[in-house]
Amino acid sequence: MSTAINRLIEEWKNAVLSRDIDKIVSYYADDIVSFDAVNALQFKGKAAYRSHWEECMKHCPGPGIFEFHQLRIVEAADSAFAHWLAHCGGTGPDGELKACWMRVTAGYQRIAGQWKVMHEHWSAPFDMEKGTALFDLKP
Repeated sequence: MSTAINRLIEEWKNAVLSRDIDKIVSYYADDIVSFDAVNALQFKGKAAYRSHWEECMKHCPGPGIFEFHQLRIVEAADSAFAHWLAHCGGTGPDGELKACWMRVTAGYQRIAGQWKVMHEHWSAPFDMEKGTALFDLKP
């Protein structure tokens, strides 16, 4: 497993858990394209994705869950990708914890000697007949 990419993912995960927006977006390339599971078909650029993260933090105001499982990293000289299952959520204003499992894929590129996230994709499987997300599935 790639030590550099694994370390980047762990640092980024800790930034999310500490709700540090500046640190979260510091791992993204300026021209990132993200396919998140919430609110838009895609986000283009660091500024757009930063705004999305700010909105996400408003919806999960309490203590959060952000656990990664089945992490796999494939790395070449200047590019890499990783995928994992994420158990994420937070405590709402009612004090109730709401969490689900998501699928994540990320693409990385070494730019001026530093690894940056070029692409990030979060998704949830859905029931094709009902048109609803299947957030209660477990690995």
